[in-house]
Amino acid sequence: MSAPLRILHCQSTFSPGGKELRTVKLMNAFGKALNHRIVSGQPEETGARALIDRKVKATFPTDFPSLKGSPTPGRLITIAKALAGYDLILTYNWGAMDVVMAHTVFAQNLGLPPLIHHEDGFNEDEAVQLKSSRNWYRRIALWRTQRLVVPSRVLERIALDTWKQPRERVRRIDNGIDVAAFANKPNPNALRVVKRDGERWVGTLAGLRAVKQLPMLVQAMTHLPDNWHLVILGDGPEKEAILEAARQAEIAHRVHLPGAIKDPANVIGLFDIFALSSKSEQFPISVVEAMAAGLPVAAPNVGDIATMVSSSNAPFIARPNTAETLGQSLKELAQNPELRAKIGAENRSKAAAHYNEATMIEAYRSLYSDVMGKPF
Repeated sequence: MSAPLRILHCQSTFSPGGKELRTVKLMNAFGKALNHRIVSGQPEETGARALIDRKVKATFPTDFPSLKGSPTPGRLITIAKALAGYDLILTYNWGAMDVVMAHTVFAQNLGLPPLIHHEDGFNEDEAVQLKSSRNWYRRIALWRTQRLVVPSRVLERIALDTWKQPRERVRRIDNGIDVAAFANKPNPNALRVVKRDGERWVGTLAGLRAVKQLPMLVQAMTHLPDNWHLVILGDGPEKEAILEAARQAEIAHRVHLPGAIKDPANVIGLFDIFALSSKSEQFPISVVEAMAAGLPVAAPNVGDIATMVSSSNAPFIARPNTAETLGQSLKELAQNPELRAKIGAENRSKAAAHYNEATMIEAYRSLYSDVMGKPF
């Protein structure tokens, strides 16, 4: 039996957000065929680690060079030397771009393994407009990357037109989920909050980061009557800001933060409406999960969200960055249970037809195998 292939993941963060949860899903699906080392640009943010299956060999080195700092030649060569000894290097988002640059500059001289970069979206500092200096840096850094993987059409256009990547290097893979699992009845005991008789829930799954604009979602909830509660599933540094927004809006009694959850399929069906408030998204897995659970979605019109949802849901994908328009979408859905049911059914059908987990997993397996030249 051949030894497991060695994979290095360089993540901007490893808190349980969309790209991290997809990474874990792929790791669990690939099982014992791969050994993983995971580096987080924010070493204190590794909450997704708890979701890795016990059968998967995964370690978190503490001696890897920091992903933060100026891209000086000395720092880049230190990073490049740390990339040796693997079969494949996987990098994710801007927070790992210095790793990509180090690989491009020194890969040939040091005989480094191939590198695939994944770009899933942007933090708050580039949510509205990309920085020209970073665009130039990305163009140079990605020069020798074997593949650039994106989940959305918006990012695909940026990669081709703004970052000037050749067509053959860019690969779009839609995010997928186990659609059937989300059709199962949810477990009302899976959360540290109880849904009481007569309550209705607006829910979301998100890393508690500034780019998610969750205080804005709290403000949007003021458009709904008192029996509507907001349940935010996730962890991150913005927790206190969210709670303060709830206190300021005088709705703290109906805003709940139970923390991150291991299996969204167990609980997302408890929601009556799924909501996002992000300043920047591309192809959020949480929206696909909500669709598979038969929920209507209220969200800003960012990334591919408007085309992801069913046509009947599209009117509730609102103008970005305003609590008023998001609140109006929530209010209209909250007032009309028949409409919620109709949209939810159409969303479930679209998720089943287009966003299957097995298709996504095999696309990544084929890509990684082809780039390494080693099937697994």
